[in-house]
Amino acid sequence: MSSDAIGIHKLEDVVDLGKFLQARRARVNPAEVGLPEHDRRRVPGLRREELALLAGVSVDYYTRLEQGRAKRPSDQVLDAVSRALGLDEATRRHLHRLAGMTRLEPGHPSAELGLPLRTMLEGIEAFPAMVSNHRKDVLATNRMMRLLLGGFGWSLEGANFARLLFEDESREFFPDWESVAAETVAQLRKMAALFPEDAAMAALIGELSIRHRRFSELWADAEVVDCIQGEVRFDHPLVGVLRLHKEQFRVADGSGQLLVTLSAAPGTDGYEKLALLGAGG
Repeated sequence: MSSDAIGIHKLEDVVDLGKFLQARRARVNPAEVGLPEHDRRRVPGLRREELALLAGVSVDYYTRLEQGRAKRPSDQVLDAVSRALGLDEATRRHLHRLAGMTRLEPGHPSAELGLPLRTMLEGIEAFPAMVSNHRKDVLATNRMMRLLLGGFGWSLEGANFARLLFEDESREFFPDWESVAAETVAQLRKMAALFPEDAAMAALIGELSIRHRRFSELWADAEVVDCIQGEVRFDHPLVGVLRLHKEQFRVADGSGQLLVTLSAAPGTDGYEKLALLGAGG
């Protein structure tokens, strides 16, 4: 698969409003929105005229919106399209951002870890923690994170988490690999919109799309998320399966950096296994 085949030449190509709308429209099941399913649909999802009907806008206007010819769509139109597409709140905001209606202070991507954040990271001793930038480049890890992911043979600092994740052997480490991969791609999509001038981000997305079909498929799903919390499982070669609670915190300085912590409540199997991992490291 070539970069031309997936249409990635610069970052503007992967944060394009029209491409995003087309991808999301293709994911809507006509039957789920009360429309009849036609046997002769050539492509999945809704037709433009069906989406326009659901959103309460003219077919001509919606077509111009997808083609990038409708300038400055109103909040009301974007919200109506969001409802018709069934977008959640994070994805609705992403749609507004792509349409130029959300004015944010420009981000300042950075590979430098500030002293307060580094001090905080080093102070987390019992649980794994790490900081990555907006491209998922790992900037710093604490001892427990190195013991956890280093057990898989990963050399973390200076590596890119998304690259590591999409290597074939990573599926052995994550029993729920699909959900981890989908979350990672959805976070990259949001960050791509926040840092549209980042050529390194465009190169990363193009590289992963070419090398890994599953990445390309997940990117085409056009999901958008940012900070995630919830359970994540690791199948560690020394202590077996660990069930840990993941929290993510976006650093509030416009850099796109993300603090990730993994923890377990005292008395749980995950807590005991983390203690065992820490004692042996």
